[in-house]
Amino acid sequence: MDAFEEHRPMLLGLAYRLLGSMWDAEDVVQEAWIRWQATDQDEVREPRAFLVTVVSRLALDQLRSARVKREAYTGPWLPEPVPTSQVGPLDTVELRDTVAFATLHLMERLTPPERAVFVLREAFELPYPEIAEIVGVTQANARQMHHRASVRLAEGRDRFSPTPQQHTELLTRFMEAAAGGDMAALTELLHEDVVIWNDGGGKVRAALKPIYGRDKVIAFLNGLMSRYLFGEMRLAETNGHPALLTEVGGTDQLVSLEIRDGKIVGMLGVLNPDKLTRIRR
Repeated sequence: MDAFEEHRPMLLGLAYRLLGSMWDAEDVVQEAWIRWQATDQDEVREPRAFLVTVVSRLALDQLRSARVKREAYTGPWLPEPVPTSQVGPLDTVELRDTVAFATLHLMERLTPPERAVFVLREAFELPYPEIAEIVGVTQANARQMHHRASVRLAEGRDRFSPTPQQHTELLTRFMEAAAGGDMAALTELLHEDVVIWNDGGGKVRAALKPIYGRDKVIAFLNGLMSRYLFGEMRLAETNGHPALLTEVGGTDQLVSLEIRDGKIVGMLGVLNPDKLTRIRR
């Protein structure tokens, strides 16, 4: 097998972690393939390292320009959810954790170089000398960036990540409470600092700002349930974790949860139809 095709799933997973968009990740990997074809491959001693470097640098350039577009995006920008089968190898806890929807959302807090350093170190376990060369910084800076990124991401995460079974159980309880309109049960599931983000991208009706706090979130959900018809709810395996796929008022929606202390602290709703094409397939 050609070295590029051998590493393609891993390269797609890398680019997706850096960009939060599989459409953009596929463009980056295609550009890397073109460059690979133009390279004297006999001169490349370590194809994997070479390709990781090319994809990382292309993705970094793409991410810098993407951030400008995301600042002008209509409403909150959320990553594109992807079926677990399409996100590349998930052989380690770190690979699975760094592709989780909630983690991708948190990584939007980082600068592009910080995000690259974090992903290359955490998910792909590259040594700092290689990371520094890829990102174009000193080894000391790479270490500092990794520390800063780790601290910033830890602020919004549970120290004890829920198991897949716990995640599924909480999502199922949420689904049952929402389907039954049981606001007391819903309230019990929510952390007092819960936040809702809805990404409609200006394509469908969605909240244009995050909704903070349990009381406001319950009021928002109560309003949705009294105003719109909810379609069938089902679990979908996305980004290595379960998510909720449903229809609200005729609009498809995928909901991922952020969990802290056994409670729902974040609800990430993707309604933008452009971001749901892979899930609907």
